[in-house]
Amino acid sequence: MDLIEKLKDIKKNYDEINAQLADPANMSDQSKLIELSKKRSELEEIVNAFNEYEKTVESIEEYEEIIDSGEDAELVEIAEAEIDGLKEKRDKLEDEIKLLLIPKDPNDDKDAIMEIRQGTGGEEAALFAADLMRMYTRFIELKGWKYEIIELNESSGLGGIKEVVMNIHGKNVYGDLKFESGVHRVQRVPLT
Repeated sequence: MDLIEKLKDIKKNYDEINAQLADPANMSDQSKLIELSKKRSELEEIVNAFNEYEKTVESIEEYEEIIDSGEDAELVEIAEAEIDGLKEKRDKLEDEIKLLLIPKDPNDDKDAIMEIRQGTGGEEAALFAADLMRMYTRFIELKGWKYEIIELNESSGLGGIKEVVMNIHGKNVYGDLKFESGVHRVQRVPLT
């Protein structure tokens, strides 16, 4: 089965789910509505990208017909100018769709708990841990997620932290943060 056929099947499935969501017979079963809504939201981004892809391919075909006919020189010139941009857009959409079709980790939509701890290095390490916390809290806010600080141990010196534990809520939190791990090291280089 090629990519286009698979996408057409996904679109058909998406339309069937929309029909089931609109069916008054399903309104009384809340668990079924929730399940259908989840399936619909999983497919929606793929279907939207495929619809845009189809429109782009259709436009490319129309412009190619204009170029092949060669009837109106001005129209041919406009078509030649537009077609390269459309082909580039089509290629980007193909890549985007391929990425969207990669199966998702079932845990990606779950929330996450993030822990940041000061390493060895005293006050410098505590300052770096505080910088990391500020960086992540700003990232969380930019993504539109919510967080709550479960535990915070501040260092006694210059405003650093020994440890912070945050609970992060939102869409695809775990999927975006699951590779954020490791030990970081700050090394100050003195001026000589």
